[in-house]
Amino acid sequence: MDKVVATALETVADVPEGASLAVGGFGLSGVPNVLIQALFERGVSGLSVVSNNCGAMESGLAVLLAAGRIGRVTGSYIGANKEFARQYLAGELEVELIPQGTLAERLRAGGAGIPAFYTPAGVGTQVADGGLPWRYDGSGGVALASPPKEVRDFDGTEYVLERGIRTDFALVRAAKGDRHGNLVFNKSTRNFNPLAAMAGRVTIAEVEELVEPGAIDPDAVHLPGIFVQRVVALTPEQAAGKKIEQRTVSVPAARGSVNG
Repeated sequence: MDKVVATALETVADVPEGASLAVGGFGLSGVPNVLIQALFERGVSGLSVVSNNCGAMESGLAVLLAAGRIGRVTGSYIGANKEFARQYLAGELEVELIPQGTLAERLRAGGAGIPAFYTPAGVGTQVADGGLPWRYDGSGGVALASPPKEVRDFDGTEYVLERGIRTDFALVRAAKGDRHGNLVFNKSTRNFNPLAAMAGRVTIAEVEELVEPGAIDPDAVHLPGIFVQRVVALTPEQAAGKKIEQRTVSVPAARGSVNG
């Protein structure tokens, strides 16, 4: 089945108001910026987003966040996104912060058809006991707090029950993909993109390089096409548009130095 769609706008044409989205990316790495921009241009709002973070440097999900299009975020990292923090503390945004490993497994479990699982992460904290602020009232008080979760003993160790995550749509970015939706991710872009793709009922992938079926060695496929419903090929300019969140360089050692 050829899953290629001509434009990014066409791939997101049926994303409705209030839809839930699993979005790949780690910091600024592997973020489906073209698909996010297409959603922005459509004007869709009231979105519930599940992603490791919510964008930064006016990039990625920060585009939708700054425009007031996101109503709820499930993630594990706020980072240096000052607008995210402002909206959260002002009571404009509902935020469920969870441990990063738990978020990854909740996405994977949802995609694998596993409704819930037990993990020791968060036992003895508000993650399990409840009371984490999901929404503030704008005056410093908590308008909505997380509920307590089931905790169970297995062989003398306590574990908290976490639910798998399924979303209406998923947006991901891959280094390479074929017309059947088989995807390959580059290095750290593989952190959350495959998991987000698995969690979406309709998964849309933007690919930097589109190849014909059979061009990818089956053993090299990171995500099988069964999880992907739509593919859009990026232009060379779009594929090259990658930002660096924090550029760190070292001063080269002088020639003839002890460490040189």
